Amino acid sequence: MANCYIVGCEDTKQAAVIDPGDDADRILMALAKAELKVEYLINTHGHFDHVGANKRMKEATAGQIAIHPDDEPMLLDLSNHAAMFGLGAENSPPADVRLNDGDTISFGNITFEVIHTPGHSPGGICLYTPGHLFSGDTLFMGSIGRTDLPGGNYDTLISSIKTKLLNLDEKTIVYPGHGPESSIANEKRMNPFLK
Repeated sequence: MANCYIVGCEDTKQAAVIDPGDDADRILMALAKAELKVEYLINTHGHFDHVGANKRMKEATAGQIAIHPDDEPMLLDLSNHAAMFGLGAENSPPADVRLNDGDTISFGNITFEVIHTPGHSPGGICLYTPGHLFSGDTLFMGSIGRTDLPGGNYDTLISSIKTKLLNLDEKTIVYPGHGPESSIANEKRMNPFLK
């Protein structure tokens, strides 16, 4: 029930898969249909519902796994984390690329700026390119990520959102880790957690 995003460059056909949580076959079929080559498997954070397909996707595409170093240890413990919820998940291979605040990651003609937004998890990140923000489990339409899991902190999450996301252009479309898309303008006006 997590959102996975495929972002591809029309000119070079290079792509990134953001949060391959599950259903690797469906992701691979979409990539094949669009004739895209995966350069990166970008994890906005290390929870199993966002990275559960890392292993199969890496084996199938040779894409590099990228994550913030504070969440990297979670990749090797996905099966235990999923078991806490009565679910199963395959452990991920280790990260190939460690993404820190202010870094950029590029494929084809597309460049994302990495925005470290801890609070839902210690190494939560958002990916920004002008007009578009992939917010993982930091910011949802009318809500925010939960903070009751290990490493979560409500005050830290609210600070991350207010100091790092709400100053983006209000027209920026927000693509969250769960639920429908929104915009920075909508969240400034309507999100009850940000009042």
